[in-house]
Amino acid sequence: MSVNGSVVEAQAPVTASVAPSVAGDTGLFPAAEKLRALAARHAADADTTRVLSREVTEAIREAGFARHFVAARFGGTEGTFDELTRAVVAVGEGCAASAWCASLAAYSARFASHLPEEGHQALWGAGAGPDTVVATGLMPAGRAKAADGGWRVTGQWAYVSGVDFADWVMVCAAVAGQDGPPALRFFTLPRGAYTVRETWDSVGMRATGSHTVVVDDVFVPRHLSFDRADMLTGRNGASTVPAHNVPFQAVGGLTFIAPVVGAAVGALAACAGSITGRRRNQTAELTVVRASGRIDAARHLVTENAAVLDGRLFTPEHMARNERNATFAAEMLREAASLLVGAAGTGGLGEKHELQRFWRDITSATSHVALQYDTAARKNYAAVLLGPEE
Repeated sequence: MSVNGSVVEAQAPVTASVAPSVAGDTGLFPAAEKLRALAARHAADADTTRVLSREVTEAIREAGFARHFVAARFGGTEGTFDELTRAVVAVGEGCAASAWCASLAAYSARFASHLPEEGHQALWGAGAGPDTVVATGLMPAGRAKAADGGWRVTGQWAYVSGVDFADWVMVCAAVAGQDGPPALRFFTLPRGAYTVRETWDSVGMRATGSHTVVVDDVFVPRHLSFDRADMLTGRNGASTVPAHNVPFQAVGGLTFIAPVVGAAVGALAACAGSITGRRRNQTAELTVVRASGRIDAARHLVTENAAVLDGRLFTPEHMARNERNATFAAEMLREAASLLVGAAGTGGLGEKHELQRFWRDITSATSHVALQYDTAARKNYAAVLLGPEE
């Protein structure tokens, strides 16, 4: 059965909650625990220099994030959304920017699974391996012109996180057709086929390297491109791996909210460590408890999203709820971070205090368009609750 072109593989009441499972763990979570400690040690320097150290980026690759959704025939993990989510949260407790890049390394490989078979071979085949890191510019920009055997692509794509250490980038551009509006396609380019302008200057998530990718009339062969509609609907003619056949509406927000949950857990620990002596009073204790409730509730919603994906509950109701969950979790985590800063007082805002870094990271990350009610959740979930507009 299909809904708006998306495959619906299971039906369940929208109020049902699927418990997460740790069965079948691939080893990503234990590796993430080690990465968390390493990333935490480098987090202050990364925040100052605005770049992740080579030691951290190599650890992200070695931990298995890039291979998590790669097909087993290439040495990939074919892992679950639940384990990836728990691993990203764990890394975020030490460094939100590291978790953000780890998350996108995994999800970008999932996006690239929509390439034709020859494209799979180019990214993960002989001589490449499953740990290829792809950075993605999801928002359409630029243009592509049909050429013999492919397209010539030109444009600029902002906010391409992790581009500093990526092996390939994937960008979305419009292709003018004979009739109707231009078609949107993703194009995949190897390092060296594009340039990077260092434009990322946010006060938070400084080390994500979310810079601008510039492509100037570069030829992209047919096997390194796919129709954007395939990713949106979850159609994948090149792969039968379950995680490669998931509608984007169901999964989109999870990519970005899991690192924020981790950052909030880290912020809670940083704040709790600062409330001692005269700072420990009833007001501070109540504030920290309120913040912890918001963080736990957000974690539950995010875990629920991963369970929906692993359970393949791709009904309109579940997909809309996943959008609602991600955006509401973002709202609660922003509130929690503000509460924690208030509880810690002036000391928590000191440049050397990790709480203020977590606070800035959470504020910056939750400004992402995928985590905004108006653009990501309101319309679809309102239709679930209230029915379609007249």
